[in-house]
Amino acid sequence: MDNKLKRSPGLYLTGFMGSGKTTVARILADRLGWYFIDLDAEIEAAEESTVAQIFEWRGEPEFRRIETETLRKVIRNIERGMPAVIALGGGSFLQPAIAELLDHHGISIWLDCSFETIAQRIADPDSRPLARDPQAFRRLYEERRHAYSRASYRVDADCEIERAVDLILGLPCWK
Repeated sequence: MDNKLKRSPGLYLTGFMGSGKTTVARILADRLGWYFIDLDAEIEAAEESTVAQIFEWRGEPEFRRIETETLRKVIRNIERGMPAVIALGGGSFLQPAIAELLDHHGISIWLDCSFETIAQRIADPDSRPLARDPQAFRRLYEERRHAYSRASYRVDADCEIERAVDLILGLPCWK
């Protein structure tokens, strides 16, 4: 097993919205017998507000501060013996402070999907404000790919969820 994973048993799933982060993380955590954490859900519970409301009422810089602090709490719990699989928000990994935190505390995995798969999975673009404008949505997808590519591992998630979980469990970090 990768020494970084031994020291801090946290798997952080990153990727674009619709890539399956939450679903894959939940199943993966269950198969490993680890805790499952959805970072956005943790933020919403602590702030008693949705991510969208925090963005709207308090601005992105404040949301990113809250997100980083929430992640630090999660990492502290992991290092105290609570192994976990964490589903990050779609923009989390783009933040330099978060990328640096993750680089030193566990393994990050990019769930990479084609834009066509993402578009199919997000059947109702109105449920995702960033998906309402198709051209801007595709641009955002392309812009974020470089940041996601800095993850420890890349898994092709253009497949069934169980297959993506199996691919993660087959990564070299487990050997």
